Amino acid sequence: MKLKKSELKEFLDEKADLYNRPSFIEHDPISIPHRYTGKGDIEIAGFLAASIAWGNRKMILKSSVRMMEILEDSPFEFIVKSSDCKLDQAIRFVHRTFNSVDLAYFLKALRHIYRNRGGLEAIFETYKTSDSLQPAIHELHKIFFELPHEKRTEKHVSDPFKGSAAKKINMFLRWMIRKDDAGVDFGIWKQISPSILSCPLDVHSGHVARKLGLLTRRQNDARAVRELDGVLRQLDSRDPVKYDFALFGLCMFEKF
Repeated sequence: MKLKKSELKEFLDEKADLYNRPSFIEHDPISIPHRYTGKGDIEIAGFLAASIAWGNRKMILKSSVRMMEILEDSPFEFIVKSSDCKLDQAIRFVHRTFNSVDLAYFLKALRHIYRNRGGLEAIFETYKTSDSLQPAIHELHKIFFELPHEKRTEKHVSDPFKGSAAKKINMFLRWMIRKDDAGVDFGIWKQISPSILSCPLDVHSGHVARKLGLLTRRQNDARAVRELDGVLRQLDSRDPVKYDFALFGLCMFEKF
């Protein structure tokens, strides 16, 4: 599909408007943090839901609700106040390759981050650069695995410095940082500009981006994310990841 830049922007703006609406929330993993109003609850529920957001959407939501039940529907309080013993005993969980061992470690790592590192927002605010959050994702990966852990769990937290597109974390960051009038994304991290967000890139958004001429790189990796960032920021320098709604909607609902 070949469009002039102005036509492409108009087309994508229209699609972003169409799908960036409250009706988007119900069947998306973002519905999990939308269960809460407290900042810590939103962050932790969002991070955990995003961390298992691959595969069938109904199963993602079912597994995410199960996680919230394990956390007694008070994710922040449960994590920061629980002992290792309670965290280990609370876990009976499997979502594809993410299992009880992984969830137990995630809860301990999050407790460590909130008790000793100032919380998730502080990590991203500290390690962001003027034009990217990818270095901060790399630092998160290092901090997240400071505690003793099984090597297998590391695959569930992506590192763009190792070539990953880090789709799940970029999606989580969109939720936390991007603020709009539609009420889908939360925008509770106000010290980080949405202009440096990266579009969550996976096989679906990558497919649409290539058909539209937004992306030439064939692999869905960190280099492709940088390429897509550059193009989307030309279309909207202040809010480039609003186009995530367009790419997702075109694939999921219009089979583009």
